[in-house]
Amino acid sequence: MKKVPLFHIIIATGFGSGFSPVAPGTAGALLATAIWIVCSYLVPFYLIGMLTAALIIIFTIAGICSANAVEPIWGKDPSRVVVDEMVGVWIPLLAVPERNWWYVLAAFILFRLFDIFKPLGVRKMESLKGGVGVMMDDILAGIYSLILLIGARCLIG
Repeated sequence: MKKVPLFHIIIATGFGSGFSPVAPGTAGALLATAIWIVCSYLVPFYLIGMLTAALIIIFTIAGICSANAVEPIWGKDPSRVVVDEMVGVWIPLLAVPERNWWYVLAAFILFRLFDIFKPLGVRKMESLKGGVGVMMDDILAGIYSLILLIGARCLIG
């Protein structure tokens, strides 16, 4: 049996959060949200958007590679691969105003709802092959969540 490099296991499982016995996708999204919150305190807020975009890009690329590495052993889109949930929840966090925890909560909830129910073509993204298919459904769920949060910001102010 082929052995998966530890790097790919760490990335694919969202630093191990995917090994959660209950709701591993939610555990991965919670970890990513916690990472974002910590970063929002450590980095000046005017830079948090750029840092978030960098995390999205870096972890999308690493996630595709890592999902491709673990799928032959763990099967197609295994539940312990949660790097896709991490990237997905970071996308709507791009719309969060400074220190507005209601928007952070809304970003998390909206993303999880789109990820779980997979409306509007989100499920179709899963049919893409390999790591791209693993990542793209959550990226699209994140984009839909981002659009709703931007709309809410425009309406609410």
